Amino acid sequence: MNATMFRKKIRNYYRTSGRHDLPWRKTTDPYAILVSEIMLQQTQVDRVIVRYHSFLKHFPTFKALAEATTKDVLTEWQGLGYNRRALNLKRTAEIVATRGGSLTLTLTLLTDEHLPGIGKYTRGAVLAFAFNVAIPIIETNIRAVFIHHFFPTKKNVHDDAILKLVTETLDTKNPRDWYYALMDYGAHLKKIHPNPSRKSAHHTRQSKFTGSNRELRSHILKLILKKPQIIESLHATLKKPIIAINRNVKTMEKEGFIENRDGMYKVK
Repeated sequence: MNATMFRKKIRNYYRTSGRHDLPWRKTTDPYAILVSEIMLQQTQVDRVIVRYHSFLKHFPTFKALAEATTKDVLTEWQGLGYNRRALNLKRTAEIVATRGGSLTLTLTLLTDEHLPGIGKYTRGAVLAFAFNVAIPIIETNIRAVFIHHFFPTKKNVHDDAILKLVTETLDTKNPRDWYYALMDYGAHLKKIHPNPSRKSAHHTRQSKFTGSNRELRSHILKLILKKPQIIESLHATLKKPIIAINRNVKTMEKEGFIENRDGMYKVK
């Protein structure tokens, strides 16, 4: 399939079947888009929609998020998983709040600026969706589209090869809508074909949540969010080995989720 036919196919699908009503597609506010991008990482869209509206209602700006308590932020994040992302988002808000209170093209593009939890893709997504900057980006749905159409029989496809095609086919006049179209078409492909992303050299299978240490951490945090806890009370409620509970509590303390006040653990 040549580039012209490829673009036409993607645009036609988006025109008739695109997810145009997704709330983060109705704004160009860098803060709202950043929130959506962090939430959407390995989380189902339907679940994100509800939390996205509620999160922005409670913390409508970088300043509001920066000034919020960790407990309030983590409470609002419940249901999305990967609570470390909420903590990183708050830390990023604290940095941005000291630099004028908003993400600008300059701040977003600073390669030396370490914004916690914001990697290459997220930075590129903010540039594309908030500022309509024509920058090549790859995420799981975009990856699936290019592998399906340009590498149908190849295995271990490297992102370098995909990035070249992303650059060549990029709509430089309206990259925002072009990426939305690619993502929607990629989500569509995954429903009708075995996930093309599995043929990527960078594909990793997400570990099961049920019975995992992530699940235990989640349960521990939920209990501590409700009220301060001691190790013994966590053990009694969760019925999990006290060694595992103690190890996770200590790790969560080091990561900045909780603090120890005379043996009583509470969210900071």
